[in-house]
Amino acid sequence: MRLTTKGRFAVTAMIDLAMRDGQGPVTLAEISQRQKISLSYLEQLFGKLRRQSLVNSTRGPGGGYTLARRAEEISVADIILAVDEPIDATQCGGAENCQDDQKCLTHDLWSALNAHIFEYLRHVKLSKLVNDQHERIAKARANPVPVKDIPELRRVPVGEPVVASV
Repeated sequence: MRLTTKGRFAVTAMIDLAMRDGQGPVTLAEISQRQKISLSYLEQLFGKLRRQSLVNSTRGPGGGYTLARRAEEISVADIILAVDEPIDATQCGGAENCQDDQKCLTHDLWSALNAHIFEYLRHVKLSKLVNDQHERIAKARANPVPVKDIPELRRVPVGEPVVASV
């Protein structure tokens, strides 16, 4: 499957945006900072997402982006296709004349895999990914990691002050 950084970053940014749904517009600078994705790269991705009606933009002070549809209505496949990412496991880019003007021996296998991957991603909704993140965060808060399990803090000599950022 040829899923590049463009598709992964678009999905990550959309999860970030959806996690703040209902809190007003979110700036790309905020997403960039939280997700460590280049602001100019996000601008390109969100231009494509907006043209495919997955996000709305609000200009001016207090502006930013919001989801154009409910998270339950947006699939991972929608996001990937919006940023022009083909879901393709073939080496020939889906062309049926990949070897001497004919299908190669494994063409049908990889084409079928493409169809299964696309179908799976079509059923994974943005809302599920957001819920998964909220559950992960809640679990981490309920079960904090003991200091002895944090390598950076285990090396602090006894008696030395421990300074950790949260």
